[in-house]
Amino acid sequence: MFDDKLLRALPKTDLHVHLDGSLRLASLIEMARERGVELPSWTEAGLCELVFKDSYNSLEEYLHGFAYTGAVLQDAEALERAAYELAWDNIDEGVRYVEVRFAPQLHMREGFGYSEVLRAVNDGLARAMREHETSEAVTGGEPPFRYGIIVCAMRYFDDRFSPWFKSLCHVLHESPDEHVYGEAALQLARAAVRLRDDEGLPIVAFDLAGHEAGFPAAAYKPAFVHAHEYFLKRTVHAGEAYGPESIYQAIADLNADRIGHGYHLFAADKIAAAKIKDPEGYCESLAQYIADRRITIEVCITSNLQTNPEIGSVENHAFRKMLDAKLSATLCTDNRLVSHTSVTREYQLATKAFNMTPGQLRNTIIYGFKRSFYPGTYAEKRAYVRKIIDYYDAIELGVR
Repeated sequence: MFDDKLLRALPKTDLHVHLDGSLRLASLIEMARERGVELPSWTEAGLCELVFKDSYNSLEEYLHGFAYTGAVLQDAEALERAAYELAWDNIDEGVRYVEVRFAPQLHMREGFGYSEVLRAVNDGLARAMREHETSEAVTGGEPPFRYGIIVCAMRYFDDRFSPWFKSLCHVLHESPDEHVYGEAALQLARAAVRLRDDEGLPIVAFDLAGHEAGFPAAAYKPAFVHAHEYFLKRTVHAGEAYGPESIYQAIADLNADRIGHGYHLFAADKIAAAKIKDPEGYCESLAQYIADRRITIEVCITSNLQTNPEIGSVENHAFRKMLDAKLSATLCTDNRLVSHTSVTREYQLATKAFNMTPGQLRNTIIYGFKRSFYPGTYAEKRAYVRKIIDYYDAIELGVR
């Protein structure tokens, strides 16, 4: 059992956190009032009872809250504020590196496109980073806060919440289908590379999020090929609500460097393809391939328990098998508001449920830094990770 104070003090990462799922509840209410967005309740307690619950009955219920957070994040001021507050929420619990992800196309409208959306988010994160760098903590020897931005393509768009997507269908003279979704992803990949290279925005990776079932990875391959050609790293939501085959598709079709969630990696009973005659062997081979290639899994325990109620308890989570298989896996929040969690809480849950050793805890945390998509040179990343490790060891030994 690890002391909660220690877990909070240790330097940590969050490589899988959605901006629109991680607003402060008070800020959501305030921004909704300012923008005329109707909420089902105007109190924090009321919203927690009706929308942002401790537990959910399904993935659909879990996603319901994004209709409200997305509705307020439609201008530069709101996006910058949300990003700034998210950065400080992480800093305040010992997180020293975070990769904030979101789907820019869900925040776009006429006159407010890719550039404006991404600049606004970056402005908020950069402001928090500058403030932390001049704080007494950093001048006293703590590692500085750093961040990267991950842009999410969507497997599926609901045009009720995306005026931009409706306009894309109109321009292409097509109804929504996998071709249109693939074209939307390709447009985003091109914009991400351009803004990284021309404006220096710290866009570190390209992601694919949304419904796995019915939306296989192959339709989005051109976007990921473009990202790969321009040295933009790749992470893919896979194995969250679909089986091991989705994880395989992310690696084989999209050349994923990391996997978001990966919960169903060992779920042989979730394999659907008749051509796979040995499901158990397939899962074992896939896990060994992931281990050998050091493809890191972004584990989100609380989120998985909420979107897959059949898991039952933390002790039943697949992270146990990931530890046993010595996979490169690190703990993340997914959505701080929707899941009512923090990075520290995820480590509290995991260390207790799986009786993690000091070595396992250290490895899990350090994997996050080593397998991050750090927005700098390799030499800069090595120096930063070295500083993190030295600081970690000092805290563990009680020096700090």
